[in-house]
Amino acid sequence: MKKFDIRKIRIRKVSVDELDDRMLLINLYATQAFTFIIGIIWVLFQHQNIIRLFSIPKELAFLWWGIGLAAAVIAVDLLIARWVPDEANDDGGVNDRIFRSRPVWHIALISFVVAVCEELLFRGAVQQAIGPYWTSIIFAAIHVRYLKHWIPTGLVFSISYGLGWIYIQSGSLWAAIIAHFLIDFIMGLIIRFRRES
Repeated sequence: MKKFDIRKIRIRKVSVDELDDRMLLINLYATQAFTFIIGIIWVLFQHQNIIRLFSIPKELAFLWWGIGLAAAVIAVDLLIARWVPDEANDDGGVNDRIFRSRPVWHIALISFVVAVCEELLFRGAVQQAIGPYWTSIIFAAIHVRYLKHWIPTGLVFSISYGLGWIYIQSGSLWAAIIAHFLIDFIMGLIIRFRRES
């Protein structure tokens, strides 16, 4: 049996165009699993009750907070797409690669997994420690593919702050999860069914 030599491992920067579809999905789901695990650990270190954090409130106000924020974000994003040149709004083609050829059920699954994992970490854990403003700065920095252009960076920061705000107003993590899911799902559908000009 051949011995494994850790010194032979080489790390290099890879662009999204170099990844095949399988590796792109593995990267996406592995990143979300890592985010979820860090979120759970952080929540437990804060002595929060994870079951209470994910409990669904009896009143439906949290639902309207999530739907309302998602509608506002999608409206703003569509206006930006209409009036701002594509090169100022470019994410390096990542979203296009993720959503362009996916079936609708897979777009929904990806959107749900991302919403739950990221909201657990950022709203459920990080925001509890440092508040919505600094959480939004970290959230924008984590979405590194947008940092080359100020418009998408500002939009990601604003969305994150909005998610933090509706979490505080509604008192439910589900408000932020619903908003995050709807934003990603609807934007994924727009990418999937967009006609090329």
